[in-house]
Amino acid sequence: MSMKSESYEFLRQIEETPSVSGFEQPVARIVRKRMAKWAQKIETDVHGNVIVMAGEKKGPRVMLAGHMDQIGLMVNYVNDDGYIYFDAVGGIDNTVLPGSNLTIHTNNGPIPGIIGRKPIHLMKPEERNQGKVERTDLWIDIGTKNKKETLELVQIGDPVTYKLGVTKIGKDFIASPGLDNKVGTWVVMEALRIAVESKKLKCAVYSVATVQEEIGLRGAQTSCYGIDPLVGIAVDVTHATDNPGADKKVAGDVKLGGGAVVERGANINPVLFELITDVAAKKKLPIQIAAAPRGTGTDANAMQITRAGVATGLISIPNRYMHTQVELCSLSDLQACAELLAETLLRIDGKASFIPE
Repeated sequence: MSMKSESYEFLRQIEETPSVSGFEQPVARIVRKRMAKWAQKIETDVHGNVIVMAGEKKGPRVMLAGHMDQIGLMVNYVNDDGYIYFDAVGGIDNTVLPGSNLTIHTNNGPIPGIIGRKPIHLMKPEERNQGKVERTDLWIDIGTKNKKETLELVQIGDPVTYKLGVTKIGKDFIASPGLDNKVGTWVVMEALRIAVESKKLKCAVYSVATVQEEIGLRGAQTSCYGIDPLVGIAVDVTHATDNPGADKKVAGDVKLGGGAVVERGANINPVLFELITDVAAKKKLPIQIAAAPRGTGTDANAMQITRAGVATGLISIPNRYMHTQVELCSLSDLQACAELLAETLLRIDGKASFIPE
C-alpha cells in the first residue's frame, strides 16, 4: 500500500507547520489550499474548523473528523533575566521537557529556544532521585539578556511547540512531534480525495479538520452541531502496544504496520461498526479491533452526543510514544486508514439505516 508523492507532501507540510490548540490557522491554510481541487465547497467556521464538503448533496450527511491541533506550551511569564516560564496546552508530560528544542511562534516569526533546568551536578541528592519534574522548575532560554529584550521578541500568550519536523525511521515509519493528530486530519482529507476520484459517492461528505480537541473536543462539538450529520466517523491516534513500555492487558494488542484500528464499544454505533469491518473484509484491508468500553477521549465522543445523537465510528492510527517529541506512526497504516474510510463512504447511501435493532 504505497502513498502518492503529492499525498506525502501534504502530510509533511502539516507536520512541519505549527497548530497548537487555539492557534491552528497555519495548518488550516494548508488544508484549504490542498483540498480545493476535490471540494465542492470549503468553509471555515468562527471556531476555526475547516469543513471540506463533497459528494451527493441530497444524500445522507456523513461527517469525518480529524483534529488538526497539537499539544504545546504557552508563554506565561518572563523574569527579569529574560527567561521564559510557560504553561501547558493539552497533556504535556513534564518528564520529557528538559533539554527540548522548541520554537516560539510569534508575530515576529518563529523564535528558537531550549528548555533548561538545574544541571544534575548542582542538584541535591533528594532532587536527583525524586523523579518528578515540576513545570515551574523549568524555563525557556532564547539567548536574551533581560526581560525587555525577551519581550521585544515574544508576547505573553505566544504558542510554543517542540521543534517541528519529520524523520523517516526504518522503511515504513515516520517520527514527528505532532502526529497526534495531524495524521488524522491527513486521513479524513485523503479519504475524501479517494472517494471523490472514484465518482461513486452517494452521500454528502463533510471532512472536518477540527480544532481544540486536545483541550476538550471543542471543535468537533461545534462543527458537528452545525453540520447535523447522520453518521460521524472520527480518526485519531491510539496507543501502539508493540513496545517494551506498553501493557497489553491494559491497552490491548495494537501493532504499528498492522493496519487501521477499528474501535468497538459504547461510543460506537454497532451498525456502523459492522459496516466498517465488512468493508475491510471485502476489500482485504488490514484492520485491528480495539475495545472502547466507554466514551472515548476523541472527537467521536463529542459527535455521538451532539443534537439528537449521531451514528458514530472511530478509526484509530497506531502511535508509539504519544505526546512526546518522537511520536511514531506507520505510513502504511495511514494509507490503510484512508482507503478503509473512503470505501466505507462509498457504501453509505439514502437507504442506509444506522438504528440498532
